[in-house]
Amino acid sequence: MFERTKLLIGSEKVEKIKNTKVLLLGVGGVGGYAFESLLRAGIGTIIIVDNDCFDQTNLNRQLHANNDTINNVKVDILEKVAKSINPECQIIKINQFIDENNYEELFKYKFDYVVDAIDTMKTKKLIIKKCLKEKIKIISSMGMGGKIDASKIKIMKIKDTSYDPIAKEIRHMIKKEKISDKLMVVSSDEKANITSPIGSISYVPAVAGLLCTNYVINDIIK
Repeated sequence: MFERTKLLIGSEKVEKIKNTKVLLLGVGGVGGYAFESLLRAGIGTIIIVDNDCFDQTNLNRQLHANNDTINNVKVDILEKVAKSINPECQIIKINQFIDENNYEELFKYKFDYVVDAIDTMKTKKLIIKKCLKEKIKIISSMGMGGKIDASKIKIMKIKDTSYDPIAKEIRHMIKKEKISDKLMVVSSDEKANITSPIGSISYVPAVAGLLCTNYVINDIIK
Protein backbone atom coordinates (compact mmCIF):
# COMPACT_ATOMS: atom_id res chain seq x y z
CA MET A 1 0.00 0.00 0.00
CA PHE A 2 3.00 2.33 0.23
CA GLU A 3 3.97 2.51 -3.45
CA ARG A 4 3.03 6.20 -3.74
CA THR A 5 4.73 7.03 -0.43
CA LYS A 6 7.94 5.34 -1.61
CA LEU A 7 7.87 7.46 -4.76
CA LEU A 8 7.81 10.56 -2.57
CA ILE A 9 10.34 9.74 0.16
CA GLY A 10 12.02 6.46 -0.85
CA SER A 11 11.90 2.90 0.51
CA GLU A 12 14.46 3.48 3.27
CA LYS A 13 12.43 6.25 4.89
CA VAL A 14 9.23 4.23 4.58
CA GLU A 15 11.00 1.49 6.56
CA LYS A 16 11.99 4.02 9.21
CA ILE A 17 8.34 5.01 9.54
CA LYS A 18 7.30 1.35 9.79
CA ASN A 19 9.78 0.83 12.64
CA THR A 20 8.34 3.71 14.67
CA LYS A 21 6.04 3.36 17.68
CA VAL A 22 3.66 6.19 18.57
CA LEU A 23 1.62 6.73 21.73
CA LEU A 24 -1.60 8.53 20.79
CA LEU A 25 -3.51 10.01 23.71
CA GLY A 26 -7.12 10.74 22.82
CA VAL A 27 -8.86 9.67 19.61
CA GLY A 28 -11.59 12.27 19.36
CA GLY A 29 -11.72 15.31 17.06
CA VAL A 30 -7.96 15.87 16.85
CA GLY A 31 -6.81 12.37 17.72
CA GLY A 32 -9.02 10.56 15.20
CA TYR A 33 -7.45 12.40 12.28
CA ALA A 34 -3.98 11.96 13.76
CA PHE A 35 -4.67 8.23 14.08
CA GLU A 36 -5.79 7.65 10.52
CA SER A 37 -3.04 9.76 8.97
CA LEU A 38 -0.37 8.00 11.07
CA LEU A 39 -1.89 4.69 10.01
CA ARG A 40 -1.90 5.55 6.31
CA ALA A 41 1.63 6.99 6.54
CA GLY A 42 2.82 3.54 7.66
CA ILE A 43 3.58 3.88 11.38
CA GLY A 44 4.32 0.35 12.57
CA THR A 45 2.83 0.48 16.07
CA ILE A 46 0.20 2.84 17.47
CA ILE A 47 -0.80 2.73 21.12
CA ILE A 48 -4.25 4.31 21.33
CA VAL A 49 -5.47 5.58 24.69
CA ASP A 50 -9.10 6.60 25.22
CA ASN A 51 -11.82 5.40 27.59
CA ASP A 52 -14.75 6.95 25.76
CA CYS A 53 -17.51 5.73 23.44
CA PHE A 54 -18.74 7.56 20.36
CA ASP A 55 -21.92 9.55 20.88
CA GLN A 56 -24.26 11.78 18.89
CA THR A 57 -22.37 14.96 19.73
CA ASN A 58 -19.23 13.58 18.03
CA LEU A 59 -20.81 13.38 14.57
CA ASN A 60 -19.93 16.95 13.57
CA ARG A 61 -16.15 16.58 13.92
CA GLN A 62 -14.85 13.10 14.81
CA LEU A 63 -13.63 11.13 11.80
CA HIS A 64 -14.77 7.70 13.03
CA ALA A 65 -18.09 8.80 14.50
CA ASN A 66 -21.10 7.74 12.44
CA ASN A 67 -24.55 6.32 13.08
CA ASP A 68 -23.13 2.79 13.11
CA THR A 69 -20.42 3.53 15.70
CA ILE A 70 -22.55 5.45 18.24
CA ASN A 71 -22.24 3.87 21.71
CA ASN A 72 -19.25 1.78 20.59
CA VAL A 73 -15.90 1.96 22.39
CA LYS A 74 -13.62 4.27 20.43
CA VAL A 75 -10.45 2.18 20.65
CA ASP A 76 -12.34 -0.90 19.44
CA ILE A 77 -13.65 0.94 16.40
CA LEU A 78 -10.21 2.30 15.58
CA GLU A 79 -8.70 -1.16 15.79
CA LYS A 80 -11.21 -2.29 13.13
CA VAL A 81 -10.34 0.73 10.99
CA ALA A 82 -6.65 -0.14 11.24
CA LYS A 83 -7.24 -3.73 10.15
CA SER A 84 -9.26 -2.56 7.14
CA ILE A 85 -6.62 -0.06 5.97
CA ASN A 86 -3.19 -1.16 7.16
CA PRO A 87 -3.34 -4.61 8.77
CA GLU A 88 0.44 -4.59 9.21
CA CYS A 89 0.14 -1.85 11.82
CA GLN A 90 0.16 -3.19 15.37
CA ILE A 91 -2.57 -1.56 17.46
CA ILE A 92 -2.30 -1.57 21.24
CA LYS A 93 -5.58 -0.49 22.85
CA ILE A 94 -5.81 1.14 26.27
CA ASN A 95 -9.48 1.70 27.10
CA GLN A 96 -8.77 3.47 30.34
CA PHE A 97 -9.06 6.93 31.88
CA ILE A 98 -5.56 8.25 32.50
CA ASP A 99 -4.80 10.29 35.60
CA GLU A 100 -2.11 10.76 38.24
CA ASN A 101 -2.64 7.20 39.48
CA ASN A 102 -1.79 5.37 36.26
CA TYR A 103 -0.15 7.68 33.70
CA GLU A 104 3.33 6.32 34.53
CA GLU A 105 2.23 2.89 33.26
CA LEU A 106 2.00 4.25 29.72
CA PHE A 107 5.73 4.87 29.63
CA LYS A 108 6.49 1.16 29.94
CA TYR A 109 5.70 0.78 26.23
CA LYS A 110 8.96 2.43 25.11
CA PHE A 111 7.47 4.44 22.26
CA ASP A 112 9.33 6.87 20.00
CA TYR A 113 6.77 9.69 19.92
CA VAL A 114 3.81 10.96 21.89
CA VAL A 115 0.88 12.64 20.17
CA ASP A 116 -1.11 14.39 22.89
CA ALA A 117 -4.72 15.01 21.84
CA ILE A 118 -6.37 14.82 25.25
CA ASP A 119 -8.73 17.36 26.79
CA THR A 120 -8.25 16.61 30.50
CA MET A 121 -5.95 19.41 31.63
CA LYS A 122 -4.51 17.71 34.69
CA THR A 123 -3.53 14.61 32.71
CA LYS A 124 -2.23 16.69 29.81
CA LYS A 125 0.14 18.50 32.18
CA LEU A 126 1.39 15.23 33.71
CA ILE A 127 2.15 13.74 30.28
CA ILE A 128 3.87 16.87 28.99
CA LYS A 129 5.94 17.28 32.14
CA LYS A 130 7.06 13.64 32.04
CA CYS A 131 8.04 13.87 28.36
CA LEU A 132 9.95 17.13 28.78
CA LYS A 133 11.86 15.91 31.82
CA GLU A 134 12.79 12.60 30.17
CA LYS A 135 13.39 14.14 26.72
CA ILE A 136 10.71 12.05 25.01
CA LYS A 137 9.56 13.49 21.68
CA ILE A 138 6.06 14.89 21.96
CA ILE A 139 3.71 17.00 19.87
CA SER A 140 0.81 18.39 21.89
CA SER A 141 -2.45 19.77 20.52
CA MET A 142 -3.69 22.87 22.27
CA GLY A 143 -7.27 24.18 22.30
CA MET A 144 -9.32 23.83 19.09
CA GLY A 145 -12.79 24.40 20.55
CA GLY A 146 -14.56 27.63 19.70
CA LYS A 147 -12.37 28.25 16.63
CA ILE A 148 -13.42 28.41 12.99
CA ASP A 149 -10.38 29.59 10.94
CA ALA A 150 -8.15 26.57 10.31
CA SER A 151 -5.60 28.73 8.46
CA LYS A 152 -4.50 30.10 11.84
CA ILE A 153 -3.43 26.66 13.13
CA LYS A 154 0.32 26.07 13.11
CA ILE A 155 3.09 23.92 14.57
CA MET A 156 5.08 26.12 16.94
CA LYS A 157 7.01 26.24 20.19
CA ILE A 158 4.89 26.65 23.29
CA LYS A 159 6.52 30.02 24.01
CA ASP A 160 5.19 31.39 20.71
CA THR A 161 1.52 30.62 21.40
CA SER A 162 -1.15 33.29 21.86
CA TYR A 163 -4.94 33.48 22.29
CA ASP A 164 -4.93 29.88 23.56
CA PRO A 165 -6.10 29.30 27.17
CA ILE A 166 -4.72 25.74 27.24
CA ALA A 167 -1.33 26.89 25.98
CA LYS A 168 -1.33 29.64 28.60
CA GLU A 169 -1.73 27.05 31.36
CA ILE A 170 1.03 24.89 29.89
CA ARG A 171 3.38 27.87 29.64
CA HIS A 172 2.67 28.70 33.27
CA MET A 173 3.36 25.09 34.33
CA ILE A 174 6.65 24.98 32.42
CA LYS A 175 7.79 28.22 34.03
CA LYS A 176 6.71 27.12 37.51
CA GLU A 177 8.34 23.68 37.21
CA LYS A 178 11.48 25.17 35.62
CA ILE A 179 11.51 22.63 32.82
CA SER A 180 12.31 22.90 29.11
CA ASP A 181 10.31 25.42 27.09
CA LYS A 182 11.10 23.56 23.84
CA LEU A 183 7.72 21.82 23.78
CA MET A 184 6.31 21.68 20.25
CA VAL A 185 2.59 22.22 19.97
CA VAL A 186 -0.18 22.57 17.42
CA SER A 187 -1.96 25.79 18.26
CA SER A 188 -4.16 28.47 16.74
CA ASP A 189 -3.72 32.19 17.30
CA GLU A 190 -7.41 32.77 16.61
CA LYS A 191 -9.35 34.12 19.59
CA ALA A 192 -11.87 31.47 20.64
CA ASN A 193 -15.61 32.03 20.76
CA ILE A 194 -16.29 30.70 24.25
CA THR A 195 -19.68 29.04 24.75
CA SER A 196 -20.99 26.49 27.23
CA PRO A 197 -20.48 23.77 26.21
CA ILE A 198 -17.67 24.69 23.81
CA GLY A 199 -18.74 24.78 20.16
CA SER A 200 -16.82 23.02 17.38
CA ILE A 201 -16.74 22.54 13.62
CA SER A 202 -15.58 19.68 11.43
CA TYR A 203 -12.35 20.91 9.85
CA VAL A 204 -10.53 22.71 12.69
CA PRO A 205 -9.68 19.65 14.85
CA ALA A 206 -9.06 17.74 11.61
CA VAL A 207 -6.31 20.16 10.57
CA ALA A 208 -4.80 20.02 14.07
CA GLY A 209 -4.70 16.22 13.97
CA LEU A 210 -3.08 16.19 10.53
CA LEU A 211 -0.46 18.68 11.69
CA CYS A 212 0.39 16.39 14.61
CA THR A 213 1.09 13.63 12.09
CA ASN A 214 2.98 16.09 9.90
CA TYR A 215 5.32 16.80 12.81
CA VAL A 216 5.94 13.13 13.59
CA ILE A 217 6.53 11.96 10.03
CA ASN A 218 8.80 14.85 9.08
CA ASP A 219 10.82 14.38 12.25
CA ILE A 220 11.29 10.66 11.47
CA ILE A 221 12.49 11.22 7.91
CA LYS A 222 14.17 14.60 8.58
